[in-house]
Amino acid sequence: MDLVLNEEQKLLRQAAKDFAHARSPLARARKLRGAGEGYSRDVWKEMAELGWLGLTIDERHGGTGLGHRYLMVVLEELGAKLAPEPIVSTALLGATAIELGGSAELQREHLPAIVKGERIIALAHHERHSRFSLAAIDTTAEASTGTTWTLNGEKLHVADGSIADHFLVSARVVDGVALFLVPASAKGVTVSREERVDGRSAASVRLDRVMVRQEMRLGAGGRGLRLLERVIDAGTAGLAAEMLGSMSAAFAMTLDYLATRVQFGVPIGSFQALQHRAARLYVETELARSAVMHASAMLDGLEGGAPVARAVSVAKAKCSDAFMAIAHEAVQMHGGIGMTDEHDIGLFLKRARVCEMTFGDAAYHRDRFARLSGF
Repeated sequence: MDLVLNEEQKLLRQAAKDFAHARSPLARARKLRGAGEGYSRDVWKEMAELGWLGLTIDERHGGTGLGHRYLMVVLEELGAKLAPEPIVSTALLGATAIELGGSAELQREHLPAIVKGERIIALAHHERHSRFSLAAIDTTAEASTGTTWTLNGEKLHVADGSIADHFLVSARVVDGVALFLVPASAKGVTVSREERVDGRSAASVRLDRVMVRQEMRLGAGGRGLRLLERVIDAGTAGLAAEMLGSMSAAFAMTLDYLATRVQFGVPIGSFQALQHRAARLYVETELARSAVMHASAMLDGLEGGAPVARAVSVAKAKCSDAFMAIAHEAVQMHGGIGMTDEHDIGLFLKRARVCEMTFGDAAYHRDRFARLSGF
């Protein structure tokens, strides 16, 4: 497996880097914290026009089908600027679920809309007592008639839930677990906005006798839990790529500070103790990079299963540990100014804390890797 970028991916990376620098500087992330919708509709449409929302979607539905490795390159550069647009929620979680588990009608209706930036989908899975378990679902779906389902339950910490027009809802059915694509405007859906520690929008979603059509079910025939795992693996790999970009940016910002901050007449970066700490952070970043590239390659090459799940868990565990370590060290190396909200380095620490707990922390993924490996 070749863990280096090809020429196309290098060009895409440069284009994404230029776009993020011009259209999504860190000042924008700071301005959008807790304000309005928490993202820019104009920037979202521009991302769609660049083709980024369809990188993993088949050409039949308007995408390019280039795969996860291409999208991960984009997410890394957007992560470097803490861009809050809902790419992971929509172009990975939502698109993967519909493409792998949706009917032909559902695919025709929603996948082209995702590619064009006309659809925002949020995964509504987490519940009050579920922590990171995929199977701990209390929300229920009952067949009302031969053509409709009735959903009841509550979902918490729904990333991008306050801006979504559709929810991907996990629910317990007679034959196990199923996913349902539920319009946010459906009768009985109540969305309560939340704000995370990094300032990004989330929501709790209440489902009270919500009726959806039969064709809105994904993962029929007892395949729902396996589909949910595949969907979350795709989203987890995307989040890991974003984390890689964020930790790389925090590290670069810290190196620049070490080179310019003068104490005792010399740059503090000349102190050997700080050099050793910086060298360790560089190693952590590059290990995380390899893990992310391996996970994205596995997602492109296989149809799921334990090898893909193991690769994704390695990437998320490594990125969770590395991002937290780099963010904490970055604040420490900046000294007193790093503790102020006015300095951008603190934005990365807040983002690291949220990312660490999203889709499972490092301990969960190490345990998952062990279980998938037969231990």
